[in-house]
Amino acid sequence: TWVAWLAACQCSKLQQLQQLRPLAAMTSRGRGSSNGDLVAKLAQSGRCKHPRVQKALRSIDRANYVCDRARAYVDSPQQIGHGVTISAPHMHAICLELLEPYLQPGMRGLDCGSGSGYLAAAMMAMVVEDGAAGSVFGIEYIKPLVPWSLENVERDGKAHWLSDVEAFALKHGDGSVGWPEKAPFNAIHVGAAAPRIPKALLEQLAQPGRLVIPVGPEGGAQELLVVDKAADGSIRKRSEMGVRYVPFHMAGADALDGGEGGGGGTCCGGGCKVL
Repeated sequence: TWVAWLAACQCSKLQQLQQLRPLAAMTSRGRGSSNGDLVAKLAQSGRCKHPRVQKALRSIDRANYVCDRARAYVDSPQQIGHGVTISAPHMHAICLELLEPYLQPGMRGLDCGSGSGYLAAAMMAMVVEDGAAGSVFGIEYIKPLVPWSLENVERDGKAHWLSDVEAFALKHGDGSVGWPEKAPFNAIHVGAAAPRIPKALLEQLAQPGRLVIPVGPEGGAQELLVVDKAADGSIRKRSEMGVRYVPFHMAGADALDGGEGGGGGTCCGGGCKVL
């Protein structure tokens, strides 16, 4: 019995080490000396392939959206206060790549759990490309982060976006209920792990539209789901990868049954995500 117990403990430790190795590898590849260098390294690693995503990330300086500017260009999550973090840059790139067909110039996006404002700003850069009249909205549950995120956008030279709240706005609220007054959205991103898919977000998707959302229990197996809503309103889901995200606040949300989350995935060592 003791031999079996010891073997099980050793196996568990080995699995933990195997999960940590991809994180170390991705982080070492993604250390940049500038914002442009960070994006170049993400492209070299294969985590940021699409030219439009690369262009958007180059136009949004991550140093303006973090607390520790000295580590702004390191490919790892960073604390932004109030017990939450900003995602590792490669996770932002992955989500933008998945949403890119639905972040075309002139389209509408929603970022649920907008945190520092970084991903909402990157989404906005894509939908207003070439002067198009696109729009992006963000919802953040941690109230003190909202004014800070707006300051970050202004610091990043995007003050003109803030002058038109019908095109770009970040507000305090429960992201799981979406923003029905601004719907429908071609692209919806959720920046934390939900126990199930919020029904309100599906209802607010355009036809066609795409939702990218991590689903799974806190500290348990989670997966990044891609949920597509077709022109006829039908829904299709697939699991993109295994991830590790902080929990998503869903107070009072009407959500689908937990069994809708989909199958299992492998752990992405660098997938620690943000509010």
